[in-house]
Amino acid sequence: MSHPIPQRGVPRMLRTALALACAAVITATGLPQFTGTADAAPRKPKKGVPCDQMFKTSGAPAPDGSLPWETDKSVRRAIDWDSYGYDNPRQAFDGLALPDDPVERDKFLKGIGYNYKKYKEDDPRRIYARYNRNQRFGKRKAPSFQAYLDTDYIGTYGNNRRGKAFHAKLVKDLKLHGPHWICEEEIEVTDPKTGKKVIRRLDAVNYKTKEFVEAKAGGAHDSKQNNSTRGLMNDSRFKDFRMRYAFGGQQEKDTRSLMDKYRQEFGRDSRGRPRLTTYEHRSLGIPQYQRGKHSRLDTHLTPPGRYSYAGGATRVVEGSAPSREIARRENAYVRTLDPSGNRVRTPGGVDFTTLELRYVGKPVKGKGLNYAFSAKKNPDPDGEPGFGGKATSKLISDAFFTWLALTPEKFWVNLNPDQPDKVMDDKFGKTDAGRVLLEADLRMKHDFFKTMDPKTDLGKRFWAALPRENGRPCFGGIRNWIEPEPAKVREQNGGIYILDAPLTLKSTPQDFATQPGGEKICNPSKAERDQAQRVINRMIVPEVEKTINTAPQYADLRRVYTARVAAEWIRLQDAKSPTDYRKIINSNDVTSWPIAAPNQNWDKNELFQRYRKIFLNGEFKYDVDTAQGVMVYIVGGVDFSKSPKRNITGLRFRAEHRNLPRTTTHSIKAMADDAEDDSMLYLGGSTADNATGGGGDPTPTPTPTDTGKPTPTPTETGSPSSPAPDPTPSSGDHTQPPAGEDPDGDLADTGSDTPIGLISTIAAALAVAGGALVWWMRRRKTTTH
Repeated sequence: MSHPIPQRGVPRMLRTALALACAAVITATGLPQFTGTADAAPRKPKKGVPCDQMFKTSGAPAPDGSLPWETDKSVRRAIDWDSYGYDNPRQAFDGLALPDDPVERDKFLKGIGYNYKKYKEDDPRRIYARYNRNQRFGKRKAPSFQAYLDTDYIGTYGNNRRGKAFHAKLVKDLKLHGPHWICEEEIEVTDPKTGKKVIRRLDAVNYKTKEFVEAKAGGAHDSKQNNSTRGLMNDSRFKDFRMRYAFGGQQEKDTRSLMDKYRQEFGRDSRGRPRLTTYEHRSLGIPQYQRGKHSRLDTHLTPPGRYSYAGGATRVVEGSAPSREIARRENAYVRTLDPSGNRVRTPGGVDFTTLELRYVGKPVKGKGLNYAFSAKKNPDPDGEPGFGGKATSKLISDAFFTWLALTPEKFWVNLNPDQPDKVMDDKFGKTDAGRVLLEADLRMKHDFFKTMDPKTDLGKRFWAALPRENGRPCFGGIRNWIEPEPAKVREQNGGIYILDAPLTLKSTPQDFATQPGGEKICNPSKAERDQAQRVINRMIVPEVEKTINTAPQYADLRRVYTARVAAEWIRLQDAKSPTDYRKIINSNDVTSWPIAAPNQNWDKNELFQRYRKIFLNGEFKYDVDTAQGVMVYIVGGVDFSKSPKRNITGLRFRAEHRNLPRTTTHSIKAMADDAEDDSMLYLGGSTADNATGGGGDPTPTPTPTDTGKPTPTPTETGSPSSPAPDPTPSSGDHTQPPAGEDPDGDLADTGSDTPIGLISTIAAALAVAGGALVWWMRRRKTTTH
């Protein structure tokens, strides 16, 4: 016995219009699919009713030929993208969970049993019993309780309601009014594959203009309708009819492929017009429900002791699988349960490796703030579904709190062979933010010298361009560090949009007391060192800089940095007026945000020893052609540094990002498309207690009483937990800029273009307070050609 799929929640209305005298049956799956069987009793197709009567809309109908699909508008104008609500009371149970311990979990489920009918609809035991039934009898067993809850119990139940709500919206928005637009029409056709009679239900049909309309709330087609669609479009009665697919979201890859096949197969009508068109009426469906004690809570950016209900970000990231394999199984389960095209996009459609914090709203004390992450869409959610969203979003949120809690003089990392006792501040070293910075420092060494490899075209040209001593390429020690370029931000309505936060790579000559092994090849003069440095800056630095800004191995560094920008914004707002974060700011207490699994045993000293081994023994060994034969060079080393940003003008923001405020607002409730960049998504939420609606509130943890007094400034908190390293040569020019250059330096502009000290402390965010890393070229041996 298989677990039944929830039935369609909206009763089928009576239909009036054309009736065709044919026989068929309807499958009892609750999905919009109608097929015939040899043994089933025949029935007549049901007639539809005028769409405006069905959905209680009014107004003049759209003139013939004026609908978007007639004017080559395949996608709705971004400025018109909006949202609509649909009822899904089961969403109130999205925080339900099983015991973590396997033994306790099995014991718990055994006590519940699988006869769900003995429990009331609002009893969570009914869900557990249904899950048991699925696991015991289901032909399509859920890969996990979370997958069952999100997909089967909540998702499938809501998808049909979402489809009905989008259908109604489409009728209203496109004015499918008047006596000629008929909704929920059924037509009997012949299945071209089996030769049997089946019934094809259409969301709308206009016999006057000869148009069929299929409304899909999501971006997918219903695969079970493929044969009946072909039967309909190949039927001689409808040879001049055209099929209009209207999607509520961006079409999925396989759907777009099918639509292309349909265009070829169905050809053109007698007037030369394509018989298949698609139109994306972009609209975001938001579930409506009463929150309760089993509703999921949001912990992103939410101060300890407070709580808020889950928004778009939490629903997606918490629902993401921890591994690719699990994600594949869960994604297949989603497809099996609901092929209708009305389903909500799954976490598999998100590339969580690109997740970054891009917006924080005005932090009003007692009312929380809104926030939004951005992420790229996953181009292959079926074959390579996204995963790991929970861990990635936690890293961002924990880093945000780390930047708030620690005083700025602790924001340093230092891999210096001369200073093994000053790798990083002790408290900073117990956080993921500190771990990410130090690991990025070491990783950059590797990538810097990998780029010099003479086996590559760039590397070969680089070694050839260096100054020579006795026919050998020659240059001395260098120090490299990553320094954020001014990040583009926009302060607006009390919040801040982080539009771009690029990083740049700096490099300068520098020597150290610690000497690596091997034979020193040359003693370059100052002129030779300067010449070599110009070659490095021209050829190597840009390539490594590109890697830092785009490569996956630096994704954590980029997201930790954007979290730093957001945190500094909160610091500035709290200095003006108390926020919910005042107790955290400058507290120097990061015990609530320790290094998370699987890195909880991470040790800064172990990483330093890895670096020291590379420094002394080298990491790469290059065979370089010289006048004296092939020389083997051994190299290794690097450094890290600072972080400014600048506000773009309101005019530019409106020109380039006019839809972003609406997108971030929509994303608070559900994952939303970026109207400016169709490859991006926004996932938002709010730290407000009732951020996403009413309902029975969970019992909150008491919040400490606020005295209204600011937390002591860094100069009042005493000495850092570890002394900063000794000063080193300046990492760039920090003097006032000459006339004609950026007048704001490391400051940001406000929405009124008035400079403020937004980055006065961010400059130290990723800083190395000293200790440069160096590499030396060394000759291990000389070989013949």
